[in-house]
Amino acid sequence: MKKAFILEWLKVRHYRVFWILLGLYLLSLIILTSGGAVFLEFLKYKGLDYKGIDPTWLPIYDFPDIWHNNTFLGHYTKIFLAFIVVISVTNDWSFNTMRQNIIDGISKKEFVMSKVILIASLGALSTVFIFVTSLLIGFAYSHTFEISAIFSNMEFLFLYFVDIFKYCTFALFVTIIMRRPGFVIVFLIFYSLIIEPLWIALPLKEWNYINEYTAWIESLLPSSYFSFRTGLIQIPFQRYFLQEVQEGIVWKPLLIAIGWSAIFIYLTARRLIKKDVR
Repeated sequence: MKKAFILEWLKVRHYRVFWILLGLYLLSLIILTSGGAVFLEFLKYKGLDYKGIDPTWLPIYDFPDIWHNNTFLGHYTKIFLAFIVVISVTNDWSFNTMRQNIIDGISKKEFVMSKVILIASLGALSTVFIFVTSLLIGFAYSHTFEISAIFSNMEFLFLYFVDIFKYCTFALFVTIIMRRPGFVIVFLIFYSLIIEPLWIALPLKEWNYINEYTAWIESLLPSSYFSFRTGLIQIPFQRYFLQEVQEGIVWKPLLIAIGWSAIFIYLTARRLIKKDVR
């Protein structure tokens, strides 16, 4: 396992596309999580308010709200990490490194686990990055600096990691099935941004049934890009309009996410074991 991980690092260490995608991901994460103040200033400049309330007064960067707000926004950038996983796997086919690894004594199961370790490493890096970024933004904008407030609601960082891990294992499985990076990337974009939202917004006649139906569908979708109400990290901004929001970990979506991750890893390993590596 250690050997497989070291080889995985050697593959990406000098690969420019890997660092470009990782840089784009971190840049997009910074823009999304720190751009709220600029957006609220823009709304104020345009004269938009809610019942006379200045939009810049919304404490979106206050502790502990910032952990929920930023992880919710940050999960929209996870597709860049999925692209890294796609390119990592398809390069192993293009350059025959998978076949060479197996010749060198690394089993197919170890190969799959090396990709899982890569995914976990990307997820951990992203989680640490959003933690540091949110901490700095919070110290710059928050009106509350009590220790209890700063370190409250940090379970959303764990949910953020699980969300990334689930989505990247989904990308790993799709890559093993389709094998062509262009097709996989187009599929991930199309599925995540078009197919799942269409399933959620299926035009049924009775509105009450639609709400029950879409909530049930949202909770089972593997991408969860637009699972505002039933995902791991649900939309947090209603709190500023005196509405209820998610409070900490919701166990049902967490167990579903862990289940999906296990299924994708198992199916990936099963597919690879039965498939010729050529």
